[in-house]
Amino acid sequence: MFFNSWEDIARIIIVGTVSYVALIIILRISGKRTLAKMNMFDFVITIALGSTFATLILSKDVALAEGVVGLSLLVTLQYVVAWLSVRSKRFQQIVKGQPSLIFYRGAYLQGTMKAARISYEEVRFAARSSGISNMAEVGAIILETDGTFSVMPELQMRTPSALEDVTIPEES
Repeated sequence: MFFNSWEDIARIIIVGTVSYVALIIILRISGKRTLAKMNMFDFVITIALGSTFATLILSKDVALAEGVVGLSLLVTLQYVVAWLSVRSKRFQQIVKGQPSLIFYRGAYLQGTMKAARISYEEVRFAARSSGISNMAEVGAIILETDGTFSVMPELQMRTPSALEDVTIPEES
């Protein structure tokens, strides 16, 4: 159907505006970490917030108060998980993934690539996206916990302290 009623349009405008303001307030209170997308859990929360917000605006079956409570619950749960992750290494290991080294000093790490379902083309794409045209210039490529790639040039690999939480294969 193309058009139901002006009442439906007015409801979307009013509920959308009020819920948008509520979401902005909730996000400002919760802090920058809420939408940081630092790992897969953060990504899921971001998607869930968008889905909840859309449902709140478009569904007549969800009252404004219910939607705002739903948004607040998601942000609160994300805050609790992040808080616990910072304070408990065990909890962090359960909730968050580990970064995966997929290319190291001239070698594709096939086992890690296979486990992460990463192709050679995607590894080269990561290098090109970082402005590197020759794989010999790459010291390491890491698949981060949020699904992005980090590329470290070989020239910066003298003392790679940024790799402390990444398992590095024994050099032969």
